[in-house]
Amino acid sequence: MKAFDLINQFEKFAPKEIAVEHDPIGLQIGSINQEIHKVLVTLDVRPEVVEEAIENGCDMIFSHHPAMFRPVKNMDLDVPQNKMYADIIKHNIVVYSAHTNLDNADGGMNDWLAEAMDLRNVEGLVSQGDYKGVEYFMGRIGELKETTTVEQFAHNCKEYFNVSGLRLISHELNKPVKKVAVLGGDGGKFYNIAKDKGADVYVTGDVYYHVGHDMIADHMSVVDPGHHIESICKPYLAEMFKEWAKDYDWPIDVIESSINTDPYQFI
Repeated sequence: MKAFDLINQFEKFAPKEIAVEHDPIGLQIGSINQEIHKVLVTLDVRPEVVEEAIENGCDMIFSHHPAMFRPVKNMDLDVPQNKMYADIIKHNIVVYSAHTNLDNADGGMNDWLAEAMDLRNVEGLVSQGDYKGVEYFMGRIGELKETTTVEQFAHNCKEYFNVSGLRLISHELNKPVKKVAVLGGDGGKFYNIAKDKGADVYVTGDVYYHVGHDMIADHMSVVDPGHHIESICKPYLAEMFKEWAKDYDWPIDVIESSINTDPYQFI
C-alpha cells in the first residue's frame, strides 16, 4: 500500500480543514506515493525516535506534533535536528503529522484525555467553527463520576495521565470539583472559556507565569500536568490504524514508539 492510503483514510477522521490556521500539519518529509510496510506512531519526531524507526525497519512515522514547526535555514548536519532530517531522507521514511486537526476531531485527542479522567456528559469547549455542517471544538468539558476537591483532583491527575509531578494553580484547594474542562497542549489562554462554561477546574499544559496569576485572580483552579500527556495518542492511533488495516486489508504493521520524549523531569 502507499502512504496516501493511510493519510486519505485518516483525513476523513480528522480533516486538515479543521486544524488551526497556519498549523504546519500534513506531509512533513517524503512522498505520499511511497510504498509503506511498517508505521511508527509517536507524539514527537526527535532524533532518538527516528533511530527507533530505523532500527525497527519502519518506512513511515506518524506523529502528533509536527516534525517541522519552523523552516530549516540550512542543512548543516552537525546540527542534530538537521541530521535527523537527513537520516529520515536517507532511510526513505515518510513523515506525516496530525496536530490541531487531531486535537479538534470528534473522537480525537481531547476526547481521549476526557476518557482518561472518566468524564461524563462530555461536550466541546472552544468552538473552532463549522466544516461541512459539523461544528468542531478544541478541548472538552464534562463531569466527574463523583465530586472531589481541587487538591484531590490534582493528585488523581497524576494517575490519570501517568505523570510523576504537575503544577497546581489554585488558592482554593478544598473547593468542590464536579465539572472539569480539558484542553491538551498549551491551552492557558482559553481558561476564561472554561470558567464561563462552569468548569470547577481546568486541565491544560504549559501555563505561563503571568497567566497563572490571572487564573488565581479570577478564582479559576487549573491543573497543569504538562504537554507530554498528549502521548496518550500513541495507543489510540495505533489501535485505529490496526483496525483500518484489518478492515481494508492493508499489508502493514503498526507499532507505538517506546521513547519518552518529555523534556522535563521532576526531581
